[in-house]
Amino acid sequence: MSPTAAAPVMDSLAPSTPGYWSFGHVSVERVERGPLSLRREGGRLHVRHSLTADDLSERLVADVTASVEDADFGQDEFELTMVGLVRSTVDGALESWTVYYRNSLRELLDGTADFAPIHAKAEELVRGSVLDLGSCFGFLPLRLARAGTAVTATDILPGTMVLLDAVAPELGIEITTLVCDAGDVPAPDKSADTVTAIHLLEHVDDAVGESVIAQALRIARQRVVIAVPFEDEATACHGHVRTFDLASLRDLGERTGRPFEVLEHHGGWLILDATTTYSG
Repeated sequence: MSPTAAAPVMDSLAPSTPGYWSFGHVSVERVERGPLSLRREGGRLHVRHSLTADDLSERLVADVTASVEDADFGQDEFELTMVGLVRSTVDGALESWTVYYRNSLRELLDGTADFAPIHAKAEELVRGSVLDLGSCFGFLPLRLARAGTAVTATDILPGTMVLLDAVAPELGIEITTLVCDAGDVPAPDKSADTVTAIHLLEHVDDAVGESVIAQALRIARQRVVIAVPFEDEATACHGHVRTFDLASLRDLGERTGRPFEVLEHHGGWLILDATTTYSG
């Protein structure tokens, strides 16, 4: 019996035809005019759009989410669609991503992006050097590094860290990246002043979430800053698998045995004191 072939790994920086990008069963095409549309045919997902370079930013997350009517539209298809929109709008791999990152950072800093209040709150709460868990595209680490903070961005997907390493110099920002599971981080004890997990815990189940918090408390010298969205239902296309409210955040804090604070600001926040040892 022959071994099963490994699934192909998507490379966000791979060459592509101008105005067209495809990976697996998802294809994205830029046309002269028309709204963002998603259509299934013969097991494939076809996306068409007429975006321009000015449209490339994190705002697209809301636009794509609003366009999804298919209940089976999962996180993989969502992410492939986002990559395809970026790559098919501006010619050149690094060029397209640099435009996307630059526009997104500008909107996050000027307050026009939906996520701007969350990043602003995170920047307010961190102290000293930062290790960020589950950084994904790395916008928060870039924001903090741009302000002069020593930051390490981490993510379980190597491709996201490769992309961040490629784009950061184009933006004139110095940042460190690390590929790892947020529940098993190869960083020394007490090696960062603050550990952040911003909109990460909703992507993992309770057991993994406990491991993430334990790792964060092990690494942090001063504090751990956790943020989650408040949702009635977990948003599957964003990879969410559970929901939170203030009561569940308080429960998480109490289970650590550390002093903590819970607050509400565009979702929920749990700030853990890493300077105090476990009470039990």
